[in-house]
Amino acid sequence: MPLNDLEELARIAFDWLWATDAKDRFSYLSPGAERLLGRTPESLIGCARETLACEGEEANFAHYRETIAARRPFRDLTYVYRHPDGTPRWFEISGRPHFSPEGDFLGYRGVGSDVTEQHRTRRALVETHAQLSEQNRRFDAALENMTHGLCMFDAEQRLLVWNRRYLEIFGLPDDAVHVGMGQRAIIETLVALGRYKRGATVDAISEGTRTSLTGDGSKAVLRELADGRVIAVTHRPMVGGGWVATFEDVTERRRNEARIIHMARHDGLTDLPNRTRLREIGAELIAALRTDAEAPLAVLMLDLDRFKPVNDSFGHAVGDALLRAVAERLRGHVRGRDVVARLGGDEFAVLSRVEDAAGAAVLAERLIETVAAPYALDGITVEIGMSVGIALAEGDVPHDIERLLKEADLALYEAKTEGRGTVRLFEPQMDETLRERLGLERELREALAQNRFELHYQPLVDLSGNRITGMEALVRWRHPERGLVSPALFIPLAEETGLIVPIGEWVLHQACRDAAAWPDTISVAVNVSPLQLRHRGFVQSVLGALAASGLKASRLELEITESVLLDDTEANLETLHTLRKLGVRISMDDFGTGYSSISYLRRFPFDKIKIDRSFVRDCAAQSEAGAIIRAIVSLGASLGITTLVEGVETEPQLATIRAEGAQEVQGYLFSPPRPVHEIAVLLEAGLGSEERSAPTLAA
Repeated sequence: MPLNDLEELARIAFDWLWATDAKDRFSYLSPGAERLLGRTPESLIGCARETLACEGEEANFAHYRETIAARRPFRDLTYVYRHPDGTPRWFEISGRPHFSPEGDFLGYRGVGSDVTEQHRTRRALVETHAQLSEQNRRFDAALENMTHGLCMFDAEQRLLVWNRRYLEIFGLPDDAVHVGMGQRAIIETLVALGRYKRGATVDAISEGTRTSLTGDGSKAVLRELADGRVIAVTHRPMVGGGWVATFEDVTERRRNEARIIHMARHDGLTDLPNRTRLREIGAELIAALRTDAEAPLAVLMLDLDRFKPVNDSFGHAVGDALLRAVAERLRGHVRGRDVVARLGGDEFAVLSRVEDAAGAAVLAERLIETVAAPYALDGITVEIGMSVGIALAEGDVPHDIERLLKEADLALYEAKTEGRGTVRLFEPQMDETLRERLGLERELREALAQNRFELHYQPLVDLSGNRITGMEALVRWRHPERGLVSPALFIPLAEETGLIVPIGEWVLHQACRDAAAWPDTISVAVNVSPLQLRHRGFVQSVLGALAASGLKASRLELEITESVLLDDTEANLETLHTLRKLGVRISMDDFGTGYSSISYLRRFPFDKIKIDRSFVRDCAAQSEAGAIIRAIVSLGASLGITTLVEGVETEPQLATIRAEGAQEVQGYLFSPPRPVHEIAVLLEAGLGSEERSAPTLAA
């Protein structure tokens, strides 16, 4: 066949023709080669093929040289060609040896093709396959290491994917489920194996899934298992049909939350209802009184006589044991439907249905006699007394529980004034006490006008380095006759009268001025009342205090209690969010003393939780108290919130709190509240062992 015909054939089947001499140097290249090689055929005549290859092609050419030396034909040899434009090209060549009629070796003749695109495509496929394999490996690893169980179903409710944790949660063998198994069939298997709580049916569980999928998927469905565990199941629809279901064992979390909620409404020492729960029960009983013509409701306020000397003489352990013993006696000497509550300290309350005032008085006398009997506590015999104030609610007289508690409190005040072991029934003339409070209010206004308030500071201690990181500002009233007046006496009155707003503003400004003189690492915490937060100008007041003092917003911490969020919640939340955006930190004080504390953590991103001192007293001796602190600390950690424990007074308490994982503490073990002129010295000294062992710190 003529050469031109061969070249035409080459253009169809291959990209170019080539020929080499006996020394493997190009002797011929077809004209079409220039387009792909980037060089003219003439410029390549006499060049060895290897000189045109990219570096690193030695392995390919070793086989090439071996083949040529053996004068064997070769096919589809690929090498990387060094193109003049600097980019590599992949060429594929085939050739046969060429001999003269006399049998002399003349060289090789063959064809070549540019397979760059095919090579890149193959490489892309290999890389894609490798990536997919790696993604699958990671997916499998993630799936099998999830703490939650997982199942994925297609639009036909057929199982596509599941993980080992799902099988573990329900105690299923590996072969219990398979790809393509219907969701209803899986439920039937679980019901047949008795995995769900008795009474659960296939239809009910299937309907629960359907209902969950029609919602927004954010709310988990709780499934109770036969062994007592609770599983939270979340269903999230997928685009194109089907859904992903996740299964989380929330048994321990629900137990912890139940404990926290119980502790929020019950006294940690005696397990009696606390003031919050007493108000709830009292409101229910008064409502029944109005509608059902029930017998009169008596509210008895009980205050122990001589408790403080016992507590001071024999220590808190004996004092706490005495309070528990009193609680048991009170519980044992009222009727089953009566309510005994502990309001704090040595103060208790009883709600009881009585025939009349005389019946209430008889109950009070019986309780006094019961409490007055001697107590044997760890080899110590203790005797105390009790005074009682009574308020009565009858069906034809409008009452509310707050008013009744105030009346009973006024009656208790009169009883204690008359002497120990006394019972007094509320009488209208006792309102004289209110007139005295008006006098106190007048003096409080004068104190505000005449600048008779001052701030004391108590350190906030970081347990990781046993160092002071902040100070809580505590207001004191220096009365010209009474000396320093405790905030427990005047703050409630300031709250009632609205004076807390100007007093709080003064505290805020003064605390910022004082803190500005401290090291930059020390923050200042200021308590904020609900009235302050609701005040229209509160945000501007905070900004003004920061600007006037030059204190950075990040060094100011505002402490609120959940009562701030009980009323006008949305407005208060908006104020808190505004302050937080400005850099001010927000903490929840007295956490756990209100039954809504947990829900508020979900509604606002608090920076810190301050665990109430009522949880601390027994934490070193009682595992239950320690478990509550551990649960709160764990809750805080899961939400990214710092936890601080208040009221730390002893080394055993500190050791327990440290073991439970709290980050910060506060209490007399480290330092009592101190006037501002002592703070600089305290900060200079830090919290060394000498300071920790000083009597004033252990008080």
